[in-house]
Amino acid sequence: MSLPEHSLRVAIAGATSLRGKDLKYWLEEGGFPAGEIRLVDEEIASGALTEVAGEPAIVQPVTESSFEGLRFVFFAGSAAFAARHGPAADRAGAAVIDMTGGLWAGPRARPWIPRLDALISPPTPSALPNDHYHTYVAPSTPVILACSLAAAFAQLSPVRVTIVFFEPVSERGEEGITELERQTIKLLSFQPIPEEVFDTQVAFNLAARWGAASRERLSDARMAIAREVQRYLVDRISIPALMLVQAPVFYGHAFAAWAEFKNSVNEETLTTRLNSTGFKVVPADEPSPSNLSAAGETRALITAPERDANVAHGYWFWGAADNFRLASVNATQIAERLLAS
Repeated sequence: MSLPEHSLRVAIAGATSLRGKDLKYWLEEGGFPAGEIRLVDEEIASGALTEVAGEPAIVQPVTESSFEGLRFVFFAGSAAFAARHGPAADRAGAAVIDMTGGLWAGPRARPWIPRLDALISPPTPSALPNDHYHTYVAPSTPVILACSLAAAFAQLSPVRVTIVFFEPVSERGEEGITELERQTIKLLSFQPIPEEVFDTQVAFNLAARWGAASRERLSDARMAIAREVQRYLVDRISIPALMLVQAPVFYGHAFAAWAEFKNSVNEETLTTRLNSTGFKVVPADEPSPSNLSAAGETRALITAPERDANVAHGYWFWGAADNFRLASVNATQIAERLLAS
């Protein structure tokens, strides 16, 4: 797909990451009016040959002039990379859209899920760090899902909302994918498995924590999601309880959600509310949402509500979302809202 000839210039910082690659695809294929997409990344990844709009392109290292003349800079690599270079993009006059969480704590950072703007009240002044934003935080897929479910149920007097996310190994990047591949092969041939990333068996397994020697902690990932959900929803609507489980899958967040209401709520009302917050409700006579069926989808898939057998006003939901595409769509929606304002 060719880019518009006369339009704005943007950069993807962290272009070689899985998140960066998906964002580039969506900027090109989703109709975003970018006249130039500049690709930059860590020094170790610079020089990589790729393509933009069907033309060869080389990923560049970050320099003093990397962000000059840009309308938007999307940070899609590591959080540390965003923290190092986000201020430079801000000083260059670009609107910074952070998909990594590295700029979340900044004094002028605003978390934003545009689809929910009309559904929940704006943040109170006490919840806003600054009235003048230069950095916009595009939340991760679990944060988008949790906030969207909370928004869907907010007007229905929920007693409690609980969500269990099943995390794919691609959240740990190419290294996570490679380790699951190698573990699967080794286990099938009865050989010792590599554990450099997770320090535990991920293949054919579910786990609520990684090994003690893992490079990161699954509990830290869960707390990061919880903090971002809390910051987005605080003083607006009730905040859901969250759990994160490592799943032996490459891509896609699956989730199980429980919602209990003070009063009786019918299934039609719940379905309407879910649709209004961006979910695609899958009828009971169609195949269940899954990591596979959600791949490439711009909306999260979710089952129609199912009543619990023992709790009068309780409902179960099962869903799945493309862990990169949903975040890419939200990030571009932020840019589109800024262009329209």
